[in-house]
Amino acid sequence: MGRVTSRAHWLNRAPLFRAAGLAALLPRRARLTLAGALGAALASACASEARVVGANLARVVPSGSAAARGRLVRELFANFAMCVADLVTTNRRSAPPGLVVPSEGDEHVDGVLAGGGLIVLTAHVGNWELAGRTLVARGGGRPLHIVMAPEADPGVERLLRREGAPVRFVTLRSPADAVPLVAALRRGEIVGMQGDRPLGHRGDVAVDFFGAPAPFPLGPFLLARAAGVPVLPAFSVLRPDRRYGVHVQAPLTVGRGEEEPALRRWVDGLASVVARHPTQWFHFADPWSAAPAH
Repeated sequence: MGRVTSRAHWLNRAPLFRAAGLAALLPRRARLTLAGALGAALASACASEARVVGANLARVVPSGSAAARGRLVRELFANFAMCVADLVTTNRRSAPPGLVVPSEGDEHVDGVLAGGGLIVLTAHVGNWELAGRTLVARGGGRPLHIVMAPEADPGVERLLRREGAPVRFVTLRSPADAVPLVAALRRGEIVGMQGDRPLGHRGDVAVDFFGAPAPFPLGPFLLARAAGVPVLPAFSVLRPDRRYGVHVQAPLTVGRGEEEPALRRWVDGLASVVARHPTQWFHFADPWSAAPAH
């Protein structure tokens, strides 16, 4: 596997995250109001990213006028800024009680947690790290390994990836970096991963996504099969009351030779969440034009 780096765009730079950190000094209501206003303004300042987001939204929400799509773009940028503000703040201190609440599919959680290790597979939807930490709290505080690609801006990595038990950040730079995760899963620990960024090599598989093939990484399902653990699809979305709801889908078991069918089921689940919350899918690149998958 070659070096995988997160997408380099203006919104993934350290100055934005430092500004969000300064906003942490404000009460949360004021902080989110300010972040939302600044995020909506960034939709005009970041023209190239806004064009990509608009094209993505055109696939997800094909009906509607150009003006309506423009409003969705601004709403997405505002939601992104609010989620970043919360993420930076909760990396510096504990999340306030009640910030993350169970939502759909909560009945799947206790059974999976009782069975040992698991992979929580999410996407760049809402505030996914908060969702993972909430599941860890319900699992008795067992260690959580959050798997990340190297950040394009090292300053972002320093700001966001602050170690603190029971969270351990794992940066995958080579296949060998995944080996300790198998042992962790077999010990009953939790691994959190995102599944909506292709790697740009043979580990990607083309899956139908909103009517066209897009590459998705097969790695999480290969890892689940190697460790003998289930994959739990879970997504965190910002609710109108500005709390986060965790949407959990049925766990996926992955036997030998079943990796690709499990990936396709997960992508179907992701599509259902994105269709319902299109302005909380923070994908600032065109997934359909990524490197070809096998």
